[in-house]
Amino acid sequence: MGKLDGKVVVVTGASRGIGKAIAEVFAAEGGKVVCAARTLKEGDHPLEGSLEHTVNGIKAAGNEASAVAVDISEYEECEKLIQATHDLYGPVDVLVNNAALTYFIPIATYPINRWHRSFAVNFHAPFYLSQLALKDMQPRKSGAIVNISSGAAIGPGRGPYKDPPRSGGTLYGAEKAALERFTQGLANEVYEDGISVTCVSPSQVVPTPGTVHHKLVTGMDDPRGEPPELMAKSALLLATEPLDKVTGRVTYSQEILQEFGWIKDGKGTGIDRKGSGYSQI
Repeated sequence: MGKLDGKVVVVTGASRGIGKAIAEVFAAEGGKVVCAARTLKEGDHPLEGSLEHTVNGIKAAGNEASAVAVDISEYEECEKLIQATHDLYGPVDVLVNNAALTYFIPIATYPINRWHRSFAVNFHAPFYLSQLALKDMQPRKSGAIVNISSGAAIGPGRGPYKDPPRSGGTLYGAEKAALERFTQGLANEVYEDGISVTCVSPSQVVPTPGTVHHKLVTGMDDPRGEPPELMAKSALLLATEPLDKVTGRVTYSQEILQEFGWIKDGKGTGIDRKGSGYSQI
């Protein structure tokens, strides 16, 4: 038996990178996975990856998945995604808010339209989709919401500053810090409904088409990177462990996997160094 047999799962940002890995692992555990992103076909986006590629790979492995192309920055598109999920498989059991949009631009020159679009994808959409999914979860007194955060949520601390400034990641870090606070607040609100709400970040930078594009890693085989499968397994753990063991946790991939014995020796944030303030609460 799989950990998600018969469960209906929605994964945003599933066309590539961490989202693709989560969709694959959740489907391998028996989930009926709705893969959501803007990029339906290969070549529709400058970066490699598409929903069709993700879904075709899952089906080739004998598992169940469907693609729904949506722009989750718009509330109506989030409604479309949840309705499509109902039409395909039924009510949502697990929601993974993974999609992210990053512009590495200093605040002094940040374009207003990009500011609003970034917030719409990285913070408003998890709220929209969580609210919509809760309509399925609360009546049944069960469900799991897993939010994907980032080490960017760990701020630079107080000055004076001796090192060069971080390369324009202030907004992205603020959005992820907000997502972590949102996670714990929502977890508290829906605890009595039997719904877990958790948040996980990579312990190390994960090589993906996006992180390579932004030069956060040297390539997909960067030895300093963390395989995306570790993020997928950590999300699976948070989505399937009993409520009281995980809800409200803001954690890091290798930290939580090592804690629960899913891996032996972890490293990176959460193990070798402290994470954000919310991960300490």
